[in-house]
Amino acid sequence: MNSNKLTIRINKPVSEVFDFTINPQNTPRWIAFIVEEIIDGNEIKLGTRYTNKDKEGKINLYEVTKFENDKVFELQSVPPCYTVKYTYTPISDTEAELEYFEWMESDELSSPFPMSAMKKLKEVMEKKQKNK
Repeated sequence: MNSNKLTIRINKPVSEVFDFTINPQNTPRWIAFIVEEIIDGNEIKLGTRYTNKDKEGKINLYEVTKFENDKVFELQSVPPCYTVKYTYTPISDTEAELEYFEWMESDELSSPFPMSAMKKLKEVMEKKQKNK
């Protein structure tokens, strides 16, 4: 498989889902294999670089290649071979759909992103809502 697409609905406004998922401090809260993620600079925009470290200590570098507030967030590995695109769709004022689509340019995905991470995102975000 050289691509993987996952979709989930979250009971939060689309702007909150967008803001939560692009914030590198939140990544370890919903992606179990990432222990740390940082960005270069203070602002997330086209060209921003994300660096993450997984549980095995491997460092990965990504660059933002598409950024449309509350709509699209795309990262490409550095050097380019892997891309992940988040697409955000408002369902209502209080519900959003998130599509996660990842692909490799030529190789196979060795570890496709799991639906369990999407479910964890939903759980973390909706629990956050209840605790407010």
